[in-house]
Amino acid sequence: MSIDQILAEATALAVKELYGADFPAEKIVPQTTKKEFEGNETIVVFPFLKASHKAPDVTAQEIGEHMLAHCEAVEKFNVIKGFLNITIKPSFWTGVLRHVASTPNYGFKAVTDDSQLVMIEYSSPNTNKPLHLGHVRNNLLGYSLSCIMEANGYKVVKTNIVNDRGIHICKSMLAWLKWGNGATPESTGKKGDHLIGDFYVAFDKHYKAEIKELIDKGMAPEEAEKQAPLIQEAHDMLRRWEAGDPEVRALWEKMNNWVYAGFDETYRRMGVSFDKIYYESDTYLVGRDTVLEGLEKGLF
Repeated sequence: MSIDQILAEATALAVKELYGADFPAEKIVPQTTKKEFEGNETIVVFPFLKASHKAPDVTAQEIGEHMLAHCEAVEKFNVIKGFLNITIKPSFWTGVLRHVASTPNYGFKAVTDDSQLVMIEYSSPNTNKPLHLGHVRNNLLGYSLSCIMEANGYKVVKTNIVNDRGIHICKSMLAWLKWGNGATPESTGKKGDHLIGDFYVAFDKHYKAEIKELIDKGMAPEEAEKQAPLIQEAHDMLRRWEAGDPEVRALWEKMNNWVYAGFDETYRRMGVSFDKIYYESDTYLVGRDTVLEGLEKGLF
């Protein structure tokens, strides 16, 4: 029972025994005592004046004395006109804390078959680099919100949508082929996601050097970004991936697995988990077909 319920029932009992009036406890709503006054909870006594036939301060004093004698939670009280300010015993609060600590899932609402289904998606990293601070924030918020909603009786499905394909993935793959010398997480002692992130950085470094070289030869910057040999090779690798090239697909799977192992280690350290993981490589064709259909129908 909450302190508000305890005080409401104690007040109703006082009104009954002092003035012979029945006043429903559910209609008595204690308020937090204003900070300029002493006390924790305040009872407004004006509704009881018809029963007491006394001044507000006298009525508040009598009810306070009755509560002090009959309610174990009350330590002391003071009266400001028609306001009864009550101080709660520290032992009451420690008792509440002990009860909370000893009660598994205290305050939780049970999840049932009729509970509302909610999906919460978080993390959703790319497989070309480690999780960064934004992912950490996303993971903590998503997992915390999932726990809060589940504690409030929602049926929660925690999902992670992994962006495991695309030009950014091919950049790391191409860099590994060119400068990796067969490096693996085992041979380098690095987490897989960190290792792949190194090759993504290496691609960007060499790519920028190629762009500068083309610009120095007189090519416009925007055109140089398109014509640099590395980016053209990366686009070619992406086309081969989409065509199902066995060699490219095998490399993609191997390097992604290194990244997944690194991600999993980070998730374990953070204490977050997922009920379902979706991969862009499994869904992008469905999305593309939907877009093409929309274009044909003139919807876009």
